[in-house]
Amino acid sequence: MTRTIDLNADMGEGFGPWRIGDDAALLDIVSSANIACGFHAGDPDVMDKTMRLAVANGVGIGAHPGFADLKGFGRRQLPLPRDEIANAIAYQLGAAQAMAKRAGGTVRHLKLHGALSNMASVDHALARACYQAALDVDPDTVIMVLAATAMEEVVRELGCNWAGEIFADRAYNDDATLVDRSKPGAVLHNAETAAPRILNMLKAGAIISDNGKHIPCQIDTICLHGDTPGAVKMAHGVRQHLADAGITIAKL
Repeated sequence: MTRTIDLNADMGEGFGPWRIGDDAALLDIVSSANIACGFHAGDPDVMDKTMRLAVANGVGIGAHPGFADLKGFGRRQLPLPRDEIANAIAYQLGAAQAMAKRAGGTVRHLKLHGALSNMASVDHALARACYQAALDVDPDTVIMVLAATAMEEVVRELGCNWAGEIFADRAYNDDATLVDRSKPGAVLHNAETAAPRILNMLKAGAIISDNGKHIPCQIDTICLHGDTPGAVKMAHGVRQHLADAGITIAKL
């Protein structure tokens, strides 16, 4: 199988002296980094360090905005007005752009985090509010969306640059949304399981749900979560499996 794919990971998700994940190790494996912007995780110092490492490794930089929910790591759904959420997206993207410029790089893409992402995957109006806010700041930003969800429908309507994303370490429902983290089997922890599954999706050009349903979609990038146990081993295993299958890894 010959094709090119992007590998992305969420990172920069520490805060002050608290460290989450091994960003330095992941930046040797992935081709794009979704860097927290200080709301659900991260702070200016963490952003600076992570972005400088990304630049040094030739890894694409993305803004990873979420809810202002440090305690809940952005994984709690907050019933906020769409205008307020849109302003938060613009604010976080602007911060990411400033920090990236200072680190010698640029922000190429934007990907929503956690609960905000899950909500936008089924809520067209929310997805549009978030993405329009980002495009108001930078019309050339690549919007990274959960493939085959409301997010994809919105970016197609907006006519913007976008990339369809699938997850190596998460299970899928039959509607292409992610299985809730609280359910058994929702998060995968070993490359031996995840890598062949991802390769099958690439060959099929479709998300394959837990029930075996094929959901045709555009796949441009594969996500690996940096905060899960064994993330580095998982990322390395997935990349090697894809390379062995003739797939080239390259940033968006």
